[in-house]
Amino acid sequence: MSEALTGPELVALVRRVFQPRPEEKALAILVDLPDAKVPDDANWAARRAIAAAWAAELNAHRAELGLETHLAVYPNVHTNNGDLPERVWLHGGGPLPSVEALDPAASVSFADLYAGHPILIALTKFSATAPLKLAAKTHPIRAATMPGFREDMIPALRLDYTEVNRRVNLLKDLLDRAEGAAFRFATPAGSCDLQVDLRHRTGHASGGLLPQPGVAGNLPSGEAYIVPYEGERPGDPSRTAGVMPVQFGSEVVRYRIEGNQALEVLSEGPKSREEAALLAREPAYGNLAELGLGVLAAFGVKPIGEILLDEKLGLHLAFGRSDHFGGQVGPAQFSSPEAVIHIDRVYVPETQPDVKVVSVDLQMGDGTTVPLMRDGAYSVGF
Repeated sequence: MSEALTGPELVALVRRVFQPRPEEKALAILVDLPDAKVPDDANWAARRAIAAAWAAELNAHRAELGLETHLAVYPNVHTNNGDLPERVWLHGGGPLPSVEALDPAASVSFADLYAGHPILIALTKFSATAPLKLAAKTHPIRAATMPGFREDMIPALRLDYTEVNRRVNLLKDLLDRAEGAAFRFATPAGSCDLQVDLRHRTGHASGGLLPQPGVAGNLPSGEAYIVPYEGERPGDPSRTAGVMPVQFGSEVVRYRIEGNQALEVLSEGPKSREEAALLAREPAYGNLAELGLGVLAAFGVKPIGEILLDEKLGLHLAFGRSDHFGGQVGPAQFSSPEAVIHIDRVYVPETQPDVKVVSVDLQMGDGTTVPLMRDGAYSVGF
């Protein structure tokens, strides 16, 4: 099967994901542009070419789809989930401009873009999920975010998302009812135990369907996720504590976590020293921002080295920004806009072979325990 989506496949994808309404007239495909600080790379250039091709194909089928498609470009924001710039440019055709060639007089505000384009697809280098989630709270938009998208992810857009959505919602229901999660990891240096506080939170389902305004989520999709309790209630500190291991290359970094915050690095090595320095310089980076449960590995999807897809395969934990998921840590807690980050660590054998997920148990509000994972695989019945 060809990796490129055909015009009819793109029309079917937009209809399935967004379920456009008769009164909706336009769709925008967003791309971010390289600059001197973050120069271009082959995957980024290919992603912009995919965006331009999708815009052309959708416009060729505009009568069938019922929507006009515009390609919208903006200068990249240098970090994942950083706030978007104030202005954006609607591209009229031909080669995409450089950042230096953008004419301020030809730009429109993002607010105006949202007003005329209720459906957005963000094919970007740096994730726009957080700012688009927040924008969707005040603008009548819904957005599919595709940071780091590559052609080899296209098969994941052809999955049976009815079944994906069913599994995701089953996991969301478990997260809604859980008050805590107990993790045991095995590493070459020994076992690591982590307790994650899930009180005062509800889960989110990202099953690949975005029919209602007011939401933004990744595509490809296939995860349930929740923000751990961050201790914002007076007199009720977060109970998240323990040791969280993350493999970088051949080195396993072990973070000591207390009060939902990575406070120090217990391991030794070049990456451990680098991460310890980052925690000291940017404490908000150490906020445990997400517990995510992906389901796509069961559908035969393999990791490709891009978080957009890899996190949807199985268990992942994230550091950094959480306000876009309903948490308390946002840009104001970071030292600068470019320091804002939400970074996922994916626990599947291909991405962290030396970190084994021995067990994950959900501690439910009624006092019972639900065995969620054993030896890296889900033990709940789908």
